[in-house]
Amino acid sequence: MRDMNKVLTDIIKRAENWPKERQEELAFFVTQIEEGLKGGVYHATAEELEAIDEGLKGKAVSKKKVDALFAKFRRGNT
Repeated sequence: MRDMNKVLTDIIKRAENWPKERQEELAFFVTQIEEGLKGGVYHATAEELEAIDEGLKGKAVSKKKVDALFAKFRRGNT
């Protein structure tokens, strides 16, 4: 296997030419991995907490809204 530092460096160089949305997605995942290594705690956004509160009240959320939230999180717009 190639030197992992070289692999990571090559990926980052290629990612500089990716569409902005894909760059944000990569940054999100890398940040999540790094937080996990540090034992970080996830802090929900106000929007996420509101959605949780709605869910606990028994209010149904549309599939469209759920899909939009998942898409947002995949992009790293938290």
